[in-house]
Amino acid sequence: MNAQASIDSRHVVITGATRGLGRAMARKLVALGHRVSGCGRDGAAVEALGRGVGDGYFSVVDVTDEVAVAAFAGEAMRRFGPPDLLLNNAAVINRNAGLWEVTAAEFDQVVRVNLGGVHRVIRNFLPAMMARGSGVVVNFSSGWGRSTSPDVAPYCASKYGIEGLTAALAQDLERAAPGVAAVALNPGIIDTDMLRSCFGEGAAGFPDADEWAETAVPFLLRLGARDNGGALTAP
Repeated sequence: MNAQASIDSRHVVITGATRGLGRAMARKLVALGHRVSGCGRDGAAVEALGRGVGDGYFSVVDVTDEVAVAAFAGEAMRRFGPPDLLLNNAAVINRNAGLWEVTAAEFDQVVRVNLGGVHRVIRNFLPAMMARGSGVVVNFSSGWGRSTSPDVAPYCASKYGIEGLTAALAQDLERAAPGVAAVALNPGIIDTDMLRSCFGEGAAGFPDADEWAETAVPFLLRLGARDNGGALTAP
């Protein structure tokens, strides 16, 4: 840990921390000297992340499970206090298909994770942030939360929902806890497993998650109360 990081060490909570952007952010944040609490659904991946990253708390959590989210939040805050940054990154995408071909179960799963999971995480962490009077909630949106493409209608719907949920939450916070902010973040187009499920090998033409984290993590660490309500795009 460098001297500057030890002076300004933050507690950052990351959902979906075991792959893609979540894993890249966890690695970069710990390298900068911050304390990370992260979760994912795959036990082996959570264990590997804990071994590879070291400093932090990592747990197997399905963000659609209220009991599991509450237990994760309780333990993370017992160890490190309320988060300074709460990064709602966990998400799933539907298989490429026209909306009429998407099953009800598949549509429900996308909405349950991408919107319901964000609500559960916010419910269990945000009150402590509000009581302290500071912190930033970053709800990961998408270019597909601000524009659309064929074959990904359920995902678009969930990310448009994130944009609306975040804007309304920001208004709630402005009234109830003006030191706390909520922002929606479009991370840009990154070469991840999720993108490859849509773009195939064409995803290789975009930056990978570790490259993205080099500039995105410092950007996230600079967010504060002044950014409340922002619909931001990562550099």
